[in-house]
Amino acid sequence: MSAAEGPLVVGVDTSTQSTKALVVDASTGRVVASGQAPHTVSSGAGRESDPRQWWDALCAALDQCGAPAREAAAVSIGGQQHGLVTLDAQGEPVRPALLWNDVRSAPQARRLVEELGGAKAWAERTGSVPAASFTVTKWAWLAEHEPESVRATAAVRLPHDYLTERLTGQGTTDRGDASGTGWWSSGAEAYDAEVLGHVGLDPALLPRVVRPGEVAGTVRETHDLPFAKGTLVAPGTGDNAAAALGLGLRPGTPVLSLGTSGTVYAVSTHRPADPTGTVAGFADARGDWLPLACTLNCTLAVDRVAALLGLDREAVEPGTDVTLLPFLDGERTPNLPHASGLLYGLRHDTTAGQLLQAAYDGAVHSLLGALDLVLDADADRSTPLLLIGGGARGTAWQQTVRRLSGRPVQVPEAKELVALGAAAQAAGLLTGEDPAAVARRWNTARGPVLEAVERDETTLTRISGVLSDAAPLLERDHGRS
Repeated sequence: MSAAEGPLVVGVDTSTQSTKALVVDASTGRVVASGQAPHTVSSGAGRESDPRQWWDALCAALDQCGAPAREAAAVSIGGQQHGLVTLDAQGEPVRPALLWNDVRSAPQARRLVEELGGAKAWAERTGSVPAASFTVTKWAWLAEHEPESVRATAAVRLPHDYLTERLTGQGTTDRGDASGTGWWSSGAEAYDAEVLGHVGLDPALLPRVVRPGEVAGTVRETHDLPFAKGTLVAPGTGDNAAAALGLGLRPGTPVLSLGTSGTVYAVSTHRPADPTGTVAGFADARGDWLPLACTLNCTLAVDRVAALLGLDREAVEPGTDVTLLPFLDGERTPNLPHASGLLYGLRHDTTAGQLLQAAYDGAVHSLLGALDLVLDADADRSTPLLLIGGGARGTAWQQTVRRLSGRPVQVPEAKELVALGAAAQAAGLLTGEDPAAVARRWNTARGPVLEAVERDETTLTRISGVLSDAAPLLERDHGRS
């Protein structure tokens, strides 16, 4: 392996299931070393993880990177959004973190929207209408169900904040991740005192919001990682904002990410405020905005359907009139936190492969339905849709997105875009560059383009009709424990 041309940086992606670390040459974008380690998520009604597992996984991932990690001049953490991390006075977790896909706070989300002026007021205040995934609703749930945990809490953090603080010893976050809490005002770019007062959260418990391009701190001496004391630590950000950095996104280019959750987003220079709640008006990690729609059920849900049918995930068959809504974990887009999967239109001659294709169609339909709301009105609709995430290289996913979107689809060759975006942010600290410009210099979005095909309006219309007709059933709380 040839020597690095420039300084080395580390980008980290602490996601729902694992933590990944990349050591990257800041000059060329070449990945010099990488590592990955898993962590566990609880099953049942809640979705929780012990934050200490994230740290252990980070240590293990960096240990796999070997000597190059010890040479890094800067590091940045990208992480899963929305998770509620509660720490005691010693900096230890009070309880496991409530993750983004824990929907037990759906009743609190509804009440908060009603009690603070309704959906339009929330959208204007915070950029988003809080759903059960948002951190503010999880804090309200915790206050109602575990008041002793709230009393023991001396600091409230997001997942990426927790790891950054263990590196630096300082409580910090960034505007991108803060914008997904529900207690950060997108207009004022500051914590919202009225929201915090309403849910009984002392602002002194929250981290300082670090500005884009600002150093969050330096690696402290007492740590278990291979970094030298004084290594620069970037602000970090949420996973979607980090992936946007990793792609070097310019305004108007749409992204569809296929992972545990599905997301569709684009960079915008306009502050979004969608009163329907379909689009979350997040900030990005640079100073612009990242309007985004997210579904809870994507690759894992489709893989579960494949497993139930005894099929490989690629074993789809065309020609189905079946509708399968794979809402196995409830759903966020559309906002149906109590929903379960729904199958409609089954016939004697329906094949297992057609059922599997229907699951793909149902998962992609929800994301594409929000695409026009995510993009600015003047966005060029012929711009290729960037397809990223764990499912992006699957043929069935590619062809389903292509057929239902009617757009050209580009699949970037670069992997681990969240970690690459974090690395670009770390590199920007060293060079003074815009991290997105760093990623464009690295040419991270390079990849094959699949030409557009005629949009399958028949399937889209059928799924929309079933979704509308089944709404009363999907909205019902079946009381699963």
